[in-house]
Amino acid sequence: MPPAPSAAEPSAPDVVGDEGAAPAFSPLYQQIKTRILQRLEAGDWKPGEAIPSENDLAARFRVSQGTVRKAIDELAGDNLLIRRQGKGTFVATHSERQVQYRFLKLRNDTGEYEPSERRVLECKRVRASAEVARALQLRSGEAVMQARRVLMFAGVPRVLEDIWLPGQAFKGLTAQQMLAYQGPTYAMFEIDFGVRMVRADEKLRAVAAAADQAQLLDVKEGSPLLSVERLSFTYNDAPMELRRGFYRTDSHHYHNQLN
Repeated sequence: MPPAPSAAEPSAPDVVGDEGAAPAFSPLYQQIKTRILQRLEAGDWKPGEAIPSENDLAARFRVSQGTVRKAIDELAGDNLLIRRQGKGTFVATHSERQVQYRFLKLRNDTGEYEPSERRVLECKRVRASAEVARALQLRSGEAVMQARRVLMFAGVPRVLEDIWLPGQAFKGLTAQQMLAYQGPTYAMFEIDFGVRMVRADEKLRAVAAAADQAQLLDVKEGSPLLSVERLSFTYNDAPMELRRGFYRTDSHHYHNQLN
């Protein structure tokens, strides 16, 4: 009996334009990009794993190597894939040094990133409010995991975060688990729950510290804080995290690089 084909070597090539692919009128490399994204979303290639070579993908999709390269270039530009000279192309992971600070925008006023320590105050399963359910595209009252934590920089509390995650996708998440993992939280989401955050939308505004926020951030009530509301998405623009952060900016600033 012949061996069963692996995920990287399907028994039949993918044909661009079949069911689930990008519309036929889109540029060919965009159709290939869509096909690769579908494989990433399906988990055929896990974070940190190598994807097939450009030649293999060109043969699979029945297109030129240049078309595949253009699709991969866009996915690398979107931080979904990472090219490694002489080694190939890999699925990006939040464990990568060049990726793990993508979502951490707080820098000290010298312009440097500082390592942070976490203090997880709670992590519990609750029913989603109408607002949280709407953001995460859930039904009102559906289960979500709700966490609250403080990020410390050089021993000083700098960020207070409230986090909501879909209960089904993150079933079993605990405060101890969030605290024990030493790397980026998004890397833990990848490893323990198979959920990769690929992009985020943020809203920023200036606010005055409420009493509980002031106590946890060691500032006076009414002190200025930067409020950052983030909605993070996995593949196919599926919202998987709502996060509200309150940042002290007396010696730090929010740094964003626009390309």
